[in-house]
Parts: sequence; structure tokens; C-alpha cells
Amino acid sequence: MNHRHLPLPSGISQNPAALDHLVINTHYDIDDAQALFEGLGFIVTPRGYHTLGSVNHLIVLAGGYLELIGQPRDSDKIRQEILDSPVGIDGLVYAVDDIQACHDDWLAMGLDAQPIQHFSRPVLVAGEPLDARFSTVRLRPGQFTAGRVYACRHLTPELVWRPEWLPHPNGVRGIASLLVVDQDPAQAASDYARMGCWGSDFALEFADAGALAARFGALAGHTPQRAAFFAAIRWRGGDRSVISARARALGLPIQEDANMLRLALPAFRTLFEFVD
Repeated sequence: MNHRHLPLPSGISQNPAALDHLVINTHYDIDDAQALFEGLGFIVTPRGYHTLGSVNHLIVLAGGYLELIGQPRDSDKIRQEILDSPVGIDGLVYAVDDIQACHDDWLAMGLDAQPIQHFSRPVLVAGEPLDARFSTVRLRPGQFTAGRVYACRHLTPELVWRPEWLPHPNGVRGIASLLVVDQDPAQAASDYARMGCWGSDFALEFADAGALAARFGALAGHTPQRAAFFAAIRWRGGDRSVISARARALGLPIQEDANMLRLALPAFRTLFEFVD
């Protein structure tokens, strides 16, 4: 796959960017993903059923969260975009307050933005079923070759950031960064920079395949074999000794030293880093 550079205006955007969430696509294996994350010491939310046909679980954090998304095997309603996208980290989702303005801004930048979607999923709170509601605007696939890029407006954030889902037993407090691998990391960084300027809570990092291998060693072999992809999530916080023991019990490949724990989720083509 050749890297496709974006027809965006030159220069770095001065507009602030905020992370809503990252997405790991599991295709039909969301049961395995749920068990894996629970085994690593994360609180995984109960399964959600989107009106679009997909199912999900969340790892909710004080800032952006991680979404595990999949397609149920026993459903007549197929969300084809899930199956058309690769397994692994496959979504970078911007948080926005005005979904229509985001849609219009992206079109003005020369991006091919899909029509705004409105959807929901039921959430059980104190025994009462409530609808968590969202509006999203998605870029048509291929404009960022590493994965899907879209924006989300939460209409009921109180049904996502529930206090009972925030304190993870493994001590993880947030998502620090996402590593984007590209044949031309400098150009990729420039492409993403035009989408907005990140604050101090989250960062996009960029590397080519050689730099990925230098950083992760043999673990890099568990990432996708594509020219561009989302490779690794760096977590903020976490008790590395606890997470390491849990990862070993799950049979996951790991690397660790006094300052860093790295591990691979081979079934989901994903790398993790844990730092203080």
C-alpha cells in the first residue's frame, strides 16, 4: 500500500485537538479481547450493542478511553465497515463539541467526510436501561492510510464516564500516546498536525518500520505488515509488576526493564507500553 499524502492546507493547525478514544477492531473475536483486557487488570464495561449493528466494550479513563469493537457472530445486522477494516488498532477519534462544524471544517480542508451519523446503545444504570447517544463524522477510508480517523460528539457523556468504571485494578490512569508507523514519518506527522494541535494529555508519535523495530525489538513482529498502521498505545500509570505478572500468566510476549514494560497482543496486532 502506498502512502497517500493529504490535500490539506500547508502549516500546522492552531486549533486544539482532544482525544475522544482509540479503537481496537476485533472482528468476530470480541469475547477473546474482553477476556484479555480483564486478564490484564482493566475494568471492561458490559457489552454494548450499537444500533448500527456492532458491539463494543470500553476501557474508560479520565481522559480519552479505549474501545474494543466487533461484529457479533449471531446477528443478521452486519456493520460492514468493521469487517472491511483490519484487526488491530484501527481508530483515532477526535473529541468535538460541534459535530456539524467539524464536518464542515473537514470538507473545507479538502477531506472527504461522510455524512454525520447519529446512533445509540443501551446502558444499564442502577437497573434502569438508558440510551447512550453519539454523533460522529467519519473520513472515508484511505485518506489516512494507518487507520480510520473520525470525530465523536457525546450527547450523554455521563453514561460513558461512569465512576465505577474508572479505577482500574492494574493502576492505569490514562492513554499517553499512539504510535503511528509510516514509510515517511515526517510527512505523516505533517498530515496529522493539520488536523489539530494536541495538548499535554495525549500525543501522536511517528516512526518508520526500522524505528519501530529498534524500539520494540522482537515484539515489533506482532504488528501489521502494512506500509502504514497504528502500532502501539502507551499507557499512563499502571503497576508494572502487576501487569507483567498478568501478561505472563496470559502467555503474552513481553519486554521489561527498570523503567518500562512493553507487551504484545498478537491476536490483535497491537503493542502496549506502560510508563509511570
